[in-house]
Amino acid sequence: MAAFLLGAVLLIFQPQIVPSRPAINSNAETSSQSIQRELLKKTAQKNDFKENIHSNGSCQQLPQTIIIGVRKGGTRALLEMLSLHPDIAAAESEVHFFDWEDHYKNGLQWYVNQMPFSYPHQITVEKTPAYFTSPKVPERVYNMNQSMRLLLILRDPSERVLSDYTQVFYNHMQKHKPYPSIEQFLIKNGELNVDYKAINRSLYYIHMQNWLKYFPLDHIHIVDGDKLIKDPFPEIEKVERFLKLSPQINASNFYFNKTKGFYCLRDSGRERCLHESKGRAHPQVDTWLLEKLQEYFHEPNKKFFELVGRTFDWH
Repeated sequence: MAAFLLGAVLLIFQPQIVPSRPAINSNAETSSQSIQRELLKKTAQKNDFKENIHSNGSCQQLPQTIIIGVRKGGTRALLEMLSLHPDIAAAESEVHFFDWEDHYKNGLQWYVNQMPFSYPHQITVEKTPAYFTSPKVPERVYNMNQSMRLLLILRDPSERVLSDYTQVFYNHMQKHKPYPSIEQFLIKNGELNVDYKAINRSLYYIHMQNWLKYFPLDHIHIVDGDKLIKDPFPEIEKVERFLKLSPQINASNFYFNKTKGFYCLRDSGRERCLHESKGRAHPQVDTWLLEKLQEYFHEPNKKFFELVGRTFDWH
């Protein structure tokens, strides 16, 4: 009888095994999972993990939303526009927690310390465009928060390549360092250089497949970066709905600055524009080369459209 009662007690208190997404081989753990388990064990203990509560009731907390990319897709514009909402608290700088090993090994306490102080009703947001194309990041984000709401902003892949080059070119110019022409990157032995990093970053379907291994599509909202430039308000409305925010951002929050050539923000009577580094003119590219680039992206774009069940007005 005693043995029966002991067996019943053990059965009742046996921990339930909850299947996770994605399915993981039970016989072997990846090194990343082992590291993450130790990371969570180290930082989740009350004595180690602190929320850094302010006297006014605000505190630093892990983000509930991350803008994961894409580089030169309009992530800064999206974050600034989203910050117009009173229920959003945004980290000012790109944190690079999940993609830089030196940051990731510091643990979640370090990550929290990079976040802004926010109130309980607010959503904390951070943006690091490199997350989208970093292979390790989706699993690491998933292990931290399986319910994370992700924002991905994309532009025409060909335009994104040109913008990518433009940023690096100006960075070199500011340091008075010479930098090759874009043709030297795009052309190799008379053919399109498909090994150019800027081109690989624009193969959206490859990187999206990696994220969909860990997060369902309804947890990833894709912002049309080209439309955000031309008419930002409708795109921001969609983001508000995705994040289940009350509609607080209005068309009056945006005005077109003719001098800069793009939309700026108006918040409580205060007007502000993005940094002068935004909206720079792209280099002039021969028509045949631009067409070659657009032709190369035709099939990858088609695969991406099928993957997300949505089309975009890209060449």
